[in-house]
Amino acid sequence: MPRNDRDGAGALGAAGLTPDEEAVYELLIDGSPATTARIASLGTPAGLRADQLPAVLAALEAKGLVTRSGAHYAAVAPEAALDVLLVTAERELLRARERAGELDQAFQRRRAAGETPPAVVEVVTGQRAVQQRHAQIQRAAWHQLRCLSKPPYFDPPGSVAAQRELLERGVTSRMIYERGFVDRIGALRQIETMVGAGQQARVLPSLPMKLYLMDDRFALLLLRHHPDDPDADAALVVHPSGLLEALSRLFEGLWQRALPLRLRPPAPGAAPPARARASADDDERLIALLVAGLTDEAIARQLGVGYRTAERRIANLMSRLGAHTRFQAGVQAAFRHPPPPED
Repeated sequence: MPRNDRDGAGALGAAGLTPDEEAVYELLIDGSPATTARIASLGTPAGLRADQLPAVLAALEAKGLVTRSGAHYAAVAPEAALDVLLVTAERELLRARERAGELDQAFQRRRAAGETPPAVVEVVTGQRAVQQRHAQIQRAAWHQLRCLSKPPYFDPPGSVAAQRELLERGVTSRMIYERGFVDRIGALRQIETMVGAGQQARVLPSLPMKLYLMDDRFALLLLRHHPDDPDADAALVVHPSGLLEALSRLFEGLWQRALPLRLRPPAPGAAPPARARASADDDERLIALLVAGLTDEAIARQLGVGYRTAERRIANLMSRLGAHTRFQAGVQAAFRHPPPPED
């Protein structure tokens, strides 16, 4: 069945199809041959008017995806028709990459000739410009995204989705969270989701700055963020240089000191886990909160239980670990699995 996702790009956008064209083509695959009236009766994409349907069909015919015989339209087999469009799109993308390479070489030649001084640091001002640069650089990561996550939280809507997209592309994501973030309402569930998607997460009591590192090519360092004054926002984009290397070494040093957050998010639509598994999952969440150094009240809030219940769970876990302090319990549990829960 068609997805009717007019508000978003269709999956075949890379082949040159609009969301409307993709949806109508899918309708024809299910119901060829068909007249314009018949296609409209099958359910056109949301927002597509009947008088716009002939133009969409004409576009599909021009792209070789639809044939017309009199008043009837029929879909051409996707294996043949779409393959041609995809090969064409791949060639155009290759030409675009080659052109981008030529422009970069010209830029580097000007730098080498002293016409353009090397840009070590780029200052970006204004909330919109900072968010745009952040999204642009993050999506440009090829191999690895590293981040020090602390206030202020200026990340634009969709940044979590962008990180998930990077993980799906095979980009490694390593995140060090400041304790204060873990204490925020809903933060633990967000971290669980990202860890489930492949993110490596650790925590420290405090972090020196808010920092994003994309491969060894760029860093974004937030300087100012004022929610009430968007024009006052400012960030630094650091290009390959000794400064970028120093920021990379700073992250790696903090990563070695940070404690891992080992969390397992619930599988979507999965049946409730068995008692032993549920208890083990609760232990993992409790361990993550102990590692983060949260208070009993904050732990209770994150687990969605009462204060006394949280106290009992912490005491039980410490007893099974043979730990005398909360910190000792968190450290021990972070680097080894706790003993099985008691009945």
